[in-house]
Amino acid sequence: MSQENGLLRGKRVVVLGASRGVGREIVQRASAEGAKVLAVARQARGLAEVAKTTSGVDTMALDAASEDAPRKVFRKARPDLLVICGGATPPVRPIPELTWAEFGVNWEVDAKMAFLFCREALRAPLAPGSVVVIISSGAGLGGSPISGGYAGAKRMQMFIAKYCQAESGRLELGIRFVALVPSRVMPETDLGQAAVNGYAKYLSVTAEKFIENMGPRQSPADVAKAVLDIAMKPPAEPGSIFTISADGVAAAS
Repeated sequence: MSQENGLLRGKRVVVLGASRGVGREIVQRASAEGAKVLAVARQARGLAEVAKTTSGVDTMALDAASEDAPRKVFRKARPDLLVICGGATPPVRPIPELTWAEFGVNWEVDAKMAFLFCREALRAPLAPGSVVVIISSGAGLGGSPISGGYAGAKRMQMFIAKYCQAESGRLELGIRFVALVPSRVMPETDLGQAAVNGYAKYLSVTAEKFIENMGPRQSPADVAKAVLDIAMKPPAEPGSIFTISADGVAAAS
């Protein structure tokens, strides 16, 4: 697919976690490129705001981590591009202050959502040429000591993309699975702001100082552009895991 040739026009794009942050940016950009977009999120109010500001977008209020979510979504729209975004906001406290339920929340939401939808993409299966993009996190590569099991869940999302790509090849399905990993915290999002505030408190610095110390970073708009670029024009580098930073997209091990 190529933006320049307008081949996203008329394609079916499903975005999970679509009501805010990066997911919302992806919805808006895909719609602007002429795609038929289904925006999926848990909160109907946020979806209503997306529909109000982005014309031609269909919406579906749904818990994407529920067992029957993939079947319901694929019954409404069989995607050419499925974007698995969003998830639970992790506890921003160190391990001594957490319960097991708090520690595991991102495994029960983020990792489970990726597992369920990628499994269904293989089982359905989606059509040859379809693309599944999981939005992971740089925490899955570098760790995040005051986010409970968040880093581990995000790393598992990368493994899921890799495992499912291997299965697609083994079964000759022609589906592409990619994990896109934003390298830096994005304070423009609710999740990013929670991380900034939590780490600033933990390190005894101001939020402004923490952001300054991070240096150049990718924006939600950069991530959205990278998702569509990956879907429409596969990167030259081999692999299923790619980072997105202020320097652009690069293959990761």
